[in-house]
Amino acid sequence: MNPELATYGPVTCLNVTGLGEPGGGEHLSAIGALYAVAAQMGGPAGPLEGLWWVEDDRPGLEVPRELWRWHLLLPLAGLPEPGVVERAREAARLSGAAVDRVRVATFTEGECVELLHVGPFSEEYRSLAVMEEFMAERGLVVNGPHHEVYLTPFDDPEPRTVLRQPVRAAGGTT
Repeated sequence: MNPELATYGPVTCLNVTGLGEPGGGEHLSAIGALYAVAAQMGGPAGPLEGLWWVEDDRPGLEVPRELWRWHLLLPLAGLPEPGVVERAREAARLSGAAVDRVRVATFTEGECVELLHVGPFSEEYRSLAVMEEFMAERGLVVNGPHHEVYLTPFDDPEPRTVLRQPVRAAGGTT
């Protein structure tokens, strides 16, 4: 596991925001809504991604998973033409998915530390510790939500996930 620095500019995505544990009902409902709308738009331009954070003073992995907050994202090739997402939501409504929650969002992370985690999500803490050490050695601190890019399906026996953390120099401004 070798973390590296990378810089990411603006990305436009389909987005659903929620609260709850990964794989829980709320989370799975949001994924279904994203894919239902994306299918009506011709399919996603990128893999499913998640931005994760907690509104708690404790480290994220110490907070009960049902209190985790997230944005689930499907990157798009660009900003959709006016009305495209609304028409896709309307067409996807018959799927039964909570499509009204799907929005278009554009965000910029800037400088990030990232690495490829291979293995179960329950073992990510090991990769995150490597990333934290890399950040500390370089005088970097967290500058935004933890970001995951899911390169394989959730049920893959050897899941691969890009773990990404926006950073800034310690003592710098946000």
